[in-house]
Amino acid sequence: MELNDFSQIFFSEAEELLAEMELHLLQLDIAAPDIEQLNAIFRAAHSLKGGAGTFGFDALQKTTHLLENLLDEARSGERRLNRATVQLLLESKDIMQNQLAAYRASQPPDEARFQYICEALRQIALEAAEPAAIAGDAAEAELCITLSDIEEGEQTLLRQELENLGSLRHQEQTSKSLKVVLATATPADDIRAVLGFVLNDTQIAIEPVVAVPAAPTLTAEPEPTASVLAAPSAPTSTVPLTAPAPTASPGTSTAPAPTASPGTSTAPVPATSTATSIPPAPTPSTAPRAASQESSSIRVAVSKVDQIINQVGELIITQAMLSQLTQTLDNANHDALLNCVAQMERNTRELQESVMSIRMMPMDYVFSRFPRLVHDLGSRLDKEIELTLKGGSAELDKSLIERIIDPLTHLVRNSLDHGIEAKAQRIAQGKPGTGNLTLSAEHHGGNIVIEVTDDGAGLNREKILAKARSQGMSISDTLSDDEVWMLIFAAGFSTAESVTDVSGRGVGMDVVRRNILAMGGHVEVQSRQGKGTTVRILLPLTLAILDGMLVRVAEEIYVLPLGAVMESLMPQEEMLYRYVGDERLLQVRGEYLPLVMLRQRFSVSGQAPSDNGIVVIVQSAGCRYALWVDQLIGQQQVVVKNLEQNYRKVTGVSAATILGDGSVALILDVVELATLAHPQENADRLRVSQQEVAA
Repeated sequence: MELNDFSQIFFSEAEELLAEMELHLLQLDIAAPDIEQLNAIFRAAHSLKGGAGTFGFDALQKTTHLLENLLDEARSGERRLNRATVQLLLESKDIMQNQLAAYRASQPPDEARFQYICEALRQIALEAAEPAAIAGDAAEAELCITLSDIEEGEQTLLRQELENLGSLRHQEQTSKSLKVVLATATPADDIRAVLGFVLNDTQIAIEPVVAVPAAPTLTAEPEPTASVLAAPSAPTSTVPLTAPAPTASPGTSTAPAPTASPGTSTAPVPATSTATSIPPAPTPSTAPRAASQESSSIRVAVSKVDQIINQVGELIITQAMLSQLTQTLDNANHDALLNCVAQMERNTRELQESVMSIRMMPMDYVFSRFPRLVHDLGSRLDKEIELTLKGGSAELDKSLIERIIDPLTHLVRNSLDHGIEAKAQRIAQGKPGTGNLTLSAEHHGGNIVIEVTDDGAGLNREKILAKARSQGMSISDTLSDDEVWMLIFAAGFSTAESVTDVSGRGVGMDVVRRNILAMGGHVEVQSRQGKGTTVRILLPLTLAILDGMLVRVAEEIYVLPLGAVMESLMPQEEMLYRYVGDERLLQVRGEYLPLVMLRQRFSVSGQAPSDNGIVVIVQSAGCRYALWVDQLIGQQQVVVKNLEQNYRKVTGVSAATILGDGSVALILDVVELATLAHPQENADRLRVSQQEVAA
């Protein structure tokens, strides 16, 4: 396999290293830095430098080399960190991220930014050059490194990379392996991490080489199978745990070594031990570590996972067809067959849940972006902000987790700019000078609830109402607080007194609501003036497969998302009330709900049932109403098919699915369905859509 085949693995792991570096830098206590955090930052930079050198990414390698020097001085205690230094390290991480993106796109990195950061890192290194020079270099050790099962073309590149980490004292090369003795100050774990970009852990063996004092030699014939390792001729004052011994030349034999000093003695060394290298054997801790890493995770292309999910979706449709075909069979005569079909249904659902879990990602993937955003934006706004993250282990479908990043970013920026007050203002109000921003996530049934909470000024009801009226909105003073808070999501709505580069244009919150609705979720706002604001987002865990309630209108079948269905009932005449025009209300336990006639809304032809049908009460995105249908068929798991990609956008419909009999059923958009003002305008288009989708 060519070395370039591993580039995608390098890019993925390099992004993880940069994210880890940024996280530790943000958590670092500048006054009393934790040595473990400094070591973690250094290891990330060192591994990144090694991988960049392996793949020939010169700009990235040089940047990380300069960064590594500063980090090495900091972790050894030779350099005191300050806020400016940490800020420069964060800026270096951003530039390295851009360099990585450029290399991934096969483009040259920005030369001006590269020169800038290199000069900045060199300049800050010169500020404490003398103290750093006094400490001297770290003591070198000699390691025997064996790389197995590698092609000859890869061996040259790997040997060059090892030369960047130290000096080669000896090397042995075969068609499938490379063995070297490397004199280096780099720890063995760091070397393994660098090589890990290209090789599996099982292909790497690193062992210290046993040190033996120099000994006079006599002429003797060496054993023909001995592997001879070269060693430095200069004696050392201290004996390391492992180092190569002097080699025996042809025609010489080895005598016992003389004593090192009076009062001490050294045991004789057999001739074969000095002429033959000790083969590297994995230490007890190495083998289990490699095995655990091999079994803990696997990298799979998202397209392959999507393909499996699509196939499971088709399996669910096939299973629904079998279930429908067996409904007419007699239990007495076909008991075994019916039991098998029921077992298949259970197995199919378990398989679907297992496969869907593969696409699930923890919310930490999203939350990890915000410590840096809060740090930088708080500095720009001159506000002290403490960020609290909760529920990062809660999982969400990958397609949704990537789409939720932008809405959450808008909400966080809005909280920092408009919600949390300046330090002096907070102290004057009796609050702590440091504002608190909390991001949390938790599962709630088949949904995930994400909250953005701040302890700032809260929303001002009178200010929002005044702004709404100034924009021409017809607003009643009797609106509840919850209804007033939802006005901030109107297009172009902003109560900011001035437009800044952070917010104030009135487009962010509108985008938030539209994006969340497009994901099948809804957003709620709770606020107390002077206490703070909470924005709650409710999203389905996945958009691929849906638990739905099937309803019938004439000969047409529609699917309601089960999460939106509150209850169903048979209406009585005394529960119905006339409203404006032909609109009607349904009274349920003292609550008056708008009544939507699905037959009229979609102009479905056919005779209405004599028993007056069924009313289903639905609620989503703060919208609650009653939906009149002919028949309630029951609950069924359905596979969601995108209608816009396969046909076009249909008003009041979010997607489609294939039922057990092969017919197409439309999945209703509960929120949009309630806002259709002129149903007749969409009736013909909907009928044509159903016929064309079925065809």
